[in-house]
Amino acid sequence: MEGRSCRVEPLDPDRHCEDLFAAYSTDRENRIWTYLPYGPFDDPGAFRAWMEETCLGGDPLFHAVVDQANGRALGVASYLRITPAVGVIEVGHINYGPALQKTVMATEAMYLMMARVFDELGYRRYEWKCNALNAGSRAAAERLGFTFEGVFRQAAVIKGRNRDTAWYSLLDKEWPQAKAAFQAWLAPENFDAEGRQRQTLSAIKAQV
Repeated sequence: MEGRSCRVEPLDPDRHCEDLFAAYSTDRENRIWTYLPYGPFDDPGAFRAWMEETCLGGDPLFHAVVDQANGRALGVASYLRITPAVGVIEVGHINYGPALQKTVMATEAMYLMMARVFDELGYRRYEWKCNALNAGSRAAAERLGFTFEGVFRQAAVIKGRNRDTAWYSLLDKEWPQAKAAFQAWLAPENFDAEGRQRQTLSAIKAQV
């Protein structure tokens, strides 16, 4: 999946392990792992072993987010709970290193994954689920156009802690409007010479 600022490609330990471990290691407090059921990892060997055991199947289907400017992988995201029979698929396992967070690449990667789901694969429903305590993930879901559907209480136990799961979705009938907003936000003319956005995605969505 090719964008202007990033590409989203199947995760490959040989190509991506070193870059990802370096990207994640810049988070000195390991906060990016708080709500994930795995990690942090002490060394590249442990990280690679986890990747080879967990990330090479078809569901979840892991992808690396790669900076088009330098070819370095800065984060991952996956498709999961893939159910073609009813046209439902989820995005998850999103883990962005600090250099990827709150960048154009971060948004464009999510747009590219949505576009494949709706425009290429013809799915009806795209889901986003996260720990109900994960305020950052919940804000991201809403910014990206997902609709909050409710909280499943005590839905899981993650790292020995209870997890209430917040559910969000985007439907095929909502995609054309969301797509138009993404394309307007990602357009080069929406950014000044220093790369600062002229209009926020939320403001553009309101206009669309």
